[in-house]
Amino acid sequence: MTSPLVPRMAEHTTSIFGEMSTLATQVGAINLGQGFPDTDGPHELKRIAMDAIEDGRGNQYPPPHGLPLLREAIAAHQERFYSLQVDPGPGVVVGTGASEVLQSALLALVDEGDEVVMFEPWFDIYGAGISLARGVRVGVPLSGPALRPDIDALRAAMTPRTKVLLLNSPHNPTGIVFTVDELRSIAQVAIEHDLIVISDEAYEHLWFAGHQHTPIATLPGMFDRTITVGSGGKSFSFTGWKVGWASGPADLIGAVRVVRQHLSFVSGGPFQYAMAAGLGLPDQYFAEFRADLSAKRDLLAGGLAELGFGVLMSQGTYFLTTDVGRFGYDDGLSFCRDLPDRAGVVAIPHQALCDDPAIGAPYVRWAFCKQPSVLHEALERLEKGLT
Repeated sequence: MTSPLVPRMAEHTTSIFGEMSTLATQVGAINLGQGFPDTDGPHELKRIAMDAIEDGRGNQYPPPHGLPLLREAIAAHQERFYSLQVDPGPGVVVGTGASEVLQSALLALVDEGDEVVMFEPWFDIYGAGISLARGVRVGVPLSGPALRPDIDALRAAMTPRTKVLLLNSPHNPTGIVFTVDELRSIAQVAIEHDLIVISDEAYEHLWFAGHQHTPIATLPGMFDRTITVGSGGKSFSFTGWKVGWASGPADLIGAVRVVRQHLSFVSGGPFQYAMAAGLGLPDQYFAEFRADLSAKRDLLAGGLAELGFGVLMSQGTYFLTTDVGRFGYDDGLSFCRDLPDRAGVVAIPHQALCDDPAIGAPYVRWAFCKQPSVLHEALERLEKGLT
């Protein structure tokens, strides 16, 4: 019997994240592939969610576009951190994680044959979302050993059918943060070609010293053409709560709302109260959050470098990138498939996140959002298994 799956989704049947996590479970490997922390976020946010359950505020459907309290907090957050003026009424929508908001934006804005341009490697749900929308994905490789955006290549990728630029900074999987100059050049291309920009900023608070995140919507001419996506799970270490949002001009957010309300309808009632409080946490919280992650980054990066990996130091996100050339592998996929048995550790190959496998072939992504004891054990296993 042939598969009942529609052909455009056939390539998305399996996920590299699912494959690697299954391998980790089968052999008892330390999973440095999956991007979630192994410690909870602020206790006060858990208490707010529990109170919302206990006193009955969060147990029924919240408003379809998000609690007004949360939408107001999102607008206030955008003004506080980025001086962006967002209307919490028509200019904000809340969804079941950043993932649903991103998919809703693609379904709302991309029609059959429309081209969506994005830098590769890219997060795997982008490809699936474009296929769902019957769009055409166009990859622009991050270039050079530092994996930076190539503006000339971006400009060359434009065609009359290009409609959306899907941007991600801080960038998953590479761990780079786009500079203001790079963003200005990207913005110029978007304006020249009248593109809509979907800016995935799920890791907006996970940047490290010298690499502060700048939303592209803050640049001249960009707010009115940009949907900015945020993630409560990433900002507050509660990824299982699945609360994300988008903000921007009313016409673009209105289009996202139309689609999103027909997906999960609503979700996360108690957690929306907690996320609203989280967005108002003092600057100290965000600074300490980054400092903790920075220390974990340094621990893993230093250990991998001592083992002989070429480390691309993470500028943001949970992730850092290394090459695997020293270990006798032609590509990261083979390396990652062998690694659980060989060393009892799991990582993610870049090439599984590229249309052209050659682009990501040398590179592997490691997640450092784990307790130091876990990172130390992973390094010890790698030393025994690889040397």
